[in-house]
Parts: sequence; C-alpha cells; structure tokens
Amino acid sequence: MENYIEDSLKRSYTYQEYRSLVTKLLKEGKSTGNEQSDDLLHYSELNETRMNRLDKTIAVPQNIQEGLAAIRKKYIWLVLSEGWCGDAAQILPILHKMDESAENITLQLVFRDENEELMQHFLTNGGRAIPKVIVLDADTKEILADWGPRPQGAKQLILDYKAAHGVVDETAKTDLQMWYLKDKGLSTQQELLGVMEGL
Repeated sequence: MENYIEDSLKRSYTYQEYRSLVTKLLKEGKSTGNEQSDDLLHYSELNETRMNRLDKTIAVPQNIQEGLAAIRKKYIWLVLSEGWCGDAAQILPILHKMDESAENITLQLVFRDENEELMQHFLTNGGRAIPKVIVLDADTKEILADWGPRPQGAKQLILDYKAAHGVVDETAKTDLQMWYLKDKGLSTQQELLGVMEGL
C-alpha cells in the first residue's frame, strides 16, 4: 500500500461526518479548504441546499442495485472533495446512495487541500479537479481504478462551452447544474457501475 493512501485513509470521513463538518463550518461563516472567500462561502451555502435536496430525491434504479449487489469483493471508494465544489455537491449524494445499496463498497471522503500528495497522483489534465473517486481493494488498499471529476455528458457540456466561449463562466455553471438536474444521477451511477464491473 502506498503511504499517501494510508495517510489519507486516516484523515477520511464517512458521508455523515463530512456533511456535519461542512455544516459546522458554514455556521461559523467558513468554507472547507485552505482558501477563504465570499465566493467560496456562497458556493458552499448553495451546495448545502443542493445536497440536502439530493439526499431526499436521488434514487438507485433496480438494475444498478442488482449490479452493485453482484459485487463480491470488498472495495473502498476514497473520494477527494471540498464543500464549495459544485460537481461534488451533485455527485457525493449519488455515491452515498450507491454505497448504501452496495454491501461490499465503503465510501470514505477526504478534503482535497488536506491531502495534497493524494491529489497530485490523480490530476485531470494537470489540474486538481474534484470530486475524484479512487477505487481501492479494501484488504490490500491497492489502487484499482479512478473516476471523475464528472460524468461524460457533463464533461462534454463544459468542453463544448469552453470551445465556443473561451471561458467557463456563470452561464456555463448554470447549464451544468441543469444537466445534472435532468440526468437525475443516472450517468454517474452507470459509469461507476461500469468501472466496478471492469475490475
């Protein structure tokens, strides 16, 4: 097992612990992470509302439940995240529902800025994009796969917008949130099940 994996697992949180910590910081007028700003606080507050809604509305379809139930080995999903990240707010509640449906998957969350070495091993096109799901063998802690920071359809939407407009602005972020709303978490579930079935 890599030392940075072991170190990050020691600093990891359950979904409930993560949610509680983010909520506690918000009550103190803070966001997670090394940087503090009005914008990050605003995004964190939006995400808190978003995650509260998704915790109530996200469902795991029968075919995905059956696929997860068929997983025989034990795995850990170690996920890099931050409370201000819009994609994380959309994806973490989905991961939590999948974790609840899968007897052999354990979800553990870590904050990106507290786990620099881990993040450096899972960059996306050289950037520290989150959320990032790292699939570990639960017994050996061997890295088996990774996924993220967003499902293919959402990724393509941002790529197309950037190609057309040169920047990812507030309009792009709104379009992305609408995409997630319409998708209802299905793309993330299907892609992650595909990752697990390929192991």
